[in-house]
Amino acid sequence: MDRGVFNAVAGVAVRGGAGVLAATASATAVLAAEAQLARKVIGKIDDPVRDASGWYGRGLPGPSLRVALIGDSLAAGYGVTDVVATPGAGIATGIAERLERRVHLKVFAVTGAETKHLEPQVEAARAFAPHVVIVIVGGNDVTHMTSASTSAHRLRHIVRSLREVGAEVVVGTCPDMSVLNSFARPLRDVAGLRSRQLAETQARVTAEEGGRSVSLGSLLVDEFTANPQLFGPDRFHPSADGYSAMVSVLLPSALGALGLEDDDDLTAPYRDGEVEMHRAVEEAARVAGTEIDGSGRGSRFAGGRVRLRRRRRDTGGTTEAPRTTEDGLHESTVHAISENVPGSDVGAAAAESAPT
Repeated sequence: MDRGVFNAVAGVAVRGGAGVLAATASATAVLAAEAQLARKVIGKIDDPVRDASGWYGRGLPGPSLRVALIGDSLAAGYGVTDVVATPGAGIATGIAERLERRVHLKVFAVTGAETKHLEPQVEAARAFAPHVVIVIVGGNDVTHMTSASTSAHRLRHIVRSLREVGAEVVVGTCPDMSVLNSFARPLRDVAGLRSRQLAETQARVTAEEGGRSVSLGSLLVDEFTANPQLFGPDRFHPSADGYSAMVSVLLPSALGALGLEDDDDLTAPYRDGEVEMHRAVEEAARVAGTEIDGSGRGSRFAGGRVRLRRRRRDTGGTTEAPRTTEDGLHESTVHAISENVPGSDVGAAAAESAPT
């Protein structure tokens, strides 16, 4: 249980007596039992993940762009069997097409990773000297009951570390987990509340450190509720269509971070304006695909104001498969990392993925 929630419950228990304390203990036991049941429904997360690392945009002119993807199973694309359905392939293809540049993508993401596990991935990404890093993390922090403040503090250092080497940073915030049918109530409601709290704090610290955040929560709630086919077989991870929906809101921010702010071909109306940080964070938590851009803080965005955008890009075209060399043939690789891996295993996986 989150320390703040625990303290609040404890205070009520002191005022309300043993009856409230017993009820609290009972509720905690129910949540624990439901969490155990949910893990059984989801199953062990150890299927192989298609590695989207490689080259995209073969034959395009100009110097190549380096893109890194770090985070958890959502970043890795867990659950799809074709590499072209992974978010890495979708984002890299979109960048290559729109900027007409070759893209070298490195995916350092590991299934089961929490924010505290990302340091080895960050170090590998820094060594790659990326132009932009996309970070997707948070779901495992929620399921492991890590407080939002602790997770956000760790994310702040991640964004700062990447910005120090000149990388632009785009963070896909924690999805709203109240949509997960694999969780029974009240566990689903608790997970939903905690995931929304985490998404808000992630957005704030990312902007404060000069990065961009994109809200994924409402996207998954709205679209996954209306379209159950966006879930994969385990009812926990997205299907290929679900990952495509996620890419559609991350890609505009990745392009913007690389200097392309041309929104003429976006497929939905969008908002573009400057607002106070607290308002931006609240709105991003409510509305799918809302970007908070802190990259101009300290110059254009004085007085705690940030740029708020809402946009989506059509991803209905053909997604490339990665090639192993800049002009070579595609050679798909597979790696598998178990859910709930210890930090040492995460570090080993990141090291294996690091460029040579």
